[in-house]
Amino acid sequence: MSVDHTSVDRHGTGYEHGRGVRLGALLMALSGVAFVGYGVAFLLRAFYGTGFELGVTTLNGVTRSDLNAVDPAVVQYITHLHVATAAFIISTGIALAALAWYGVRSGQLWAWTTAVVAAVVGLGLALPMHYMDLFTHDWVTHLGPIYLVTIVFVVGAALSYRGIRSESQPAEASVRR
Repeated sequence: MSVDHTSVDRHGTGYEHGRGVRLGALLMALSGVAFVGYGVAFLLRAFYGTGFELGVTTLNGVTRSDLNAVDPAVVQYITHLHVATAAFIISTGIALAALAWYGVRSGQLWAWTTAVVAAVVGLGLALPMHYMDLFTHDWVTHLGPIYLVTIVFVVGAALSYRGIRSESQPAEASVRR
């Protein structure tokens, strides 16, 4: 009788996943923590910064204080949007870290898929706007950290996916009773 290795419940059995899954999950989780850090920086910049956000000191030559002198309500609205954006960056980072650490690390493909989809949707919606020349920004300070974290996340996702998929494949030799 052959054993189907894809249906074996490995939870609570002391089974330890391979190095690729563990390292990939760690990189994905660290990326989630880095997203939280970026969101916190974004949040602090909204309240204590002199510019508009990381890497954006002026909007077409208009500083935050110039705009505040003309229309404080617009500045408050921009601050409100930045706080909301920071909140979603932070909450997404928490979700990515938790999915990676508790789900991906234990070999759960659904957790890997959820983490990857969340990251792709967030970045896929947010990044294109930066290339429409609607405002000037210092891409190194504005987008550089996100690109670096994204690279780490993608490497982690690739390592863990390879490990999860290879561990879920039936062994070449069937186990017989």
